[in-house]
Amino acid sequence: MLFGKLLPREGNFFELFNEHGAKIAEGSRAFMAMIQNYNDPELREKYAAEVDAAEHHADRITAEVNRLLHRTFITPIDREQIHGLINAMDDILDLLQDSSETMSLYDVRSIPDEVLRLGDLSAKCCERVQHAVSLLSKLSRAETAEAAIKTCEEIDKLESDADRVMRSAMSKLFREQEDVRELIKLKAIYEQLESISDRCEDVANLIEGIVLENS
Repeated sequence: MLFGKLLPREGNFFELFNEHGAKIAEGSRAFMAMIQNYNDPELREKYAAEVDAAEHHADRITAEVNRLLHRTFITPIDREQIHGLINAMDDILDLLQDSSETMSLYDVRSIPDEVLRLGDLSAKCCERVQHAVSLLSKLSRAETAEAAIKTCEEIDKLESDADRVMRSAMSKLFREQEDVRELIKLKAIYEQLESISDRCEDVANLIEGIVLENS
């Protein structure tokens, strides 16, 4: 009995998930503000720096979750689920940062409407990820588990919308863009932006699995 009392239990995994989810939403809002104000170099740099700051903060949270996993004997949900979820969440912010840096490295001069549409869908996905993650600590309540599943379904729909926007954007790009360098730049950016919603869907799938096993 004494041994059981001495074992590290639970940890603050849900608090760390919530903190990371907040950084995902924060980073996505900064990214959206960056592309909306892309023609203003000062604002563009300001919001790009906010994306970087959110990503760096999230990296520290991810590292803390992984350290905590090694120190905690009894976890609130399956250890593999914790590891998979935090790393999938971290992938979202990595892609937001990558997309921001790609625009700068490729010296993109203007932002097509398709980038704004994909950015908006990505930001909406990220906000829904934050909401779904915030429900994980309360899955014992049937209404909370149901709300989590509904939010995951919303993410799936947004990801499908992003797929359609990207297919349309690619078709337009290859039909209308005569400058090969611009075509290559925009193709890479479209693919990165669509990948953000893909990673959000990965998180949604993991959360659905956690809900089904723990509610």
